[in-house]
Amino acid sequence: MKIGILGYGNLGKGVELAAEQNPDVELAAIFTRRNPDDLSVRSKTANVVSINDIADWQDKIDVLIICGGSATDLPEQTPKYAKMFNVIDSFDTHAKIPEHYEKVNKSALENKHTAIISVGWDPGLFSLNRMYANAILPNGKDYTFWGKGVSQGHSDAIRRIEGVKNAKQYTIPVDKALKSVKNCENPELTTREKHTRECFVVAYDWADKAKIENEIKTMPNYFADYDTTVHFITEEELEKEHSGIPHGGFVIRTGKTSENTNHVIEYSLKLDSNPEFTSSVLIAYARAAFKLCGEKQFGCKTVFDIAPAYLSAKSPEELRKTML
Repeated sequence: MKIGILGYGNLGKGVELAAEQNPDVELAAIFTRRNPDDLSVRSKTANVVSINDIADWQDKIDVLIICGGSATDLPEQTPKYAKMFNVIDSFDTHAKIPEHYEKVNKSALENKHTAIISVGWDPGLFSLNRMYANAILPNGKDYTFWGKGVSQGHSDAIRRIEGVKNAKQYTIPVDKALKSVKNCENPELTTREKHTRECFVVAYDWADKAKIENEIKTMPNYFADYDTTVHFITEEELEKEHSGIPHGGFVIRTGKTSENTNHVIEYSLKLDSNPEFTSSVLIAYARAAFKLCGEKQFGCKTVFDIAPAYLSAKSPEELRKTML
């Protein structure tokens, strides 16, 4: 399977790493909005190509993995490039997934391509586990906890505050809430009761730290609804202690099958690198898109539509023998 990467940020670099670990995958091209001559890539064999020339590659790659952001890139890029290629994206604005699906599905169907959207761990693997648990325990309740991990969007929001030089923000599940859920107490939890936020901020020497802390803690949609702790540290401390992009979380469903019989279904992830793990999921679903296209199953799909065997490089016979 020959793949292309569109966008060479953290996610695109992760896909490049993941491709190296899958013998059935060849990275053919990296497409960039930057000057290709200025881009330094890890791969020794992949072509680095201007996005302006992407149409010339329609017969040269099997799946295009689109590594842009969900806010502005993917809503435009995925429908556009589904006209030319089989595509995968990691669109993660949950509320807008149905709208995104319709646009991508129309484009892929009209051009006889296969697209899979919202691939990653949430949405993605967490979505699957929520669905499985709901199907198995219809009389129950869902809980999702994220972290401990770096929220890149929240970190960016802090960096936009006047006087902030750099920052990292961690989302942390509240241990009391987590234990209550696992004990089948079925708590009704507010936003504040489920997660806390911890911020590590490098401020300029001239900055008003009290003002920065107040702006963070009162920021609507980001921090105002959470118990938030702000630490001011040096650039050296940030680089030494907080240079990674870890993340993870838990999907839990508690349910009953009779009056006094409780069950807990739990799926958890602990990730050293959010983008590198997400990229590995993208590669697996790119394999599925390649197989589905070969079967002429065109249009847009989500993780709910993909049989697990399509993700694997192993044959159905191997899977039955080694994993069933």
